[in-house]
Amino acid sequence: MTDKAVHAVTGAFGYSGKYIAGRLLNKGRTVITLTNSPNRSNEFEGQVSAFPFNFDDPEALTRVLEGAEVLYNTYWVRFNHKLFTYADAVRNTLILFEAAKAAGVERVVHVSITNPSETSSLEYFRGKARLERALRESGMSYAILRPAVLFGKEDILINNIAWALRHLPVFGVFGDGRYKLQPIYVDDLAELSVRLGERREKIVIDAIGPETFSYRELVETIAHLIRVRRRIVSVPPWAGYLAGRVLGYLMRDVLITREEIEGLMANRLYVDAPPAGRTKLTGWVKKHAATLGLSYRNELARRTDRLSEYAGN
Repeated sequence: MTDKAVHAVTGAFGYSGKYIAGRLLNKGRTVITLTNSPNRSNEFEGQVSAFPFNFDDPEALTRVLEGAEVLYNTYWVRFNHKLFTYADAVRNTLILFEAAKAAGVERVVHVSITNPSETSSLEYFRGKARLERALRESGMSYAILRPAVLFGKEDILINNIAWALRHLPVFGVFGDGRYKLQPIYVDDLAELSVRLGERREKIVIDAIGPETFSYRELVETIAHLIRVRRRIVSVPPWAGYLAGRVLGYLMRDVLITREEIEGLMANRLYVDAPPAGRTKLTGWVKKHAATLGLSYRNELARRTDRLSEYAGN
């Protein structure tokens, strides 16, 4: 690898891609981004050249990637919607991998999910597994990172848990709340991504943080750290989903999906593996306790507003 090599990052004006791009720039790398929002406000002040994905024109996509040594892929969707679907995300990512190979990209660092499976009943985990297989079969060098949940100043999940604790009279957890998750700090994921981008062996890593919480423990911990006293109760999954649908309608967003509830309760966001990140969620929440959850973070608004910079605490 040379310092003059081009590094391509998907979504560098978004969430995790921004941290990867920042780490690369700090190392003196030349960075380009593939994005659906080439005109989005960002902090890079022209240091990152932006190009549209061009999924409908694979030859144009290949031309953009020519000269790139490493591709860092964070592209995905959180849920099915009339504007985007898992099937679209899988198809588009396969096109991206094929374009990268045709362009001579040497290595792909790909962000997946914990416990992917092509036999899963959950389309999210099934789609992620399909993409992992495609990357393994591509012949390119790869690093596959499998995070469970990300947290950071632009985060949605942790922020909106804090928002609900601050603004709702009661907080409901699905079932007994004993299922687990292992959040990783977004910049720890970025550091790991860039480090693995410099290597060439094929590797798969469970990219989890140093703390493991049951879902109930996570909510209780956030409430304690932001100094909010709120009753936390167990609710049937269907009732929690219905409440989430109503709140999502009021906020003009998708707060939670059936698949997310099912995956969470099936322990899909937990693995028995050593941590890959160092930053503790508890320490981070304590540091940001005064501002965390003061405002609601809207997933759909981010996807429809292609100009505004992602907000953070």
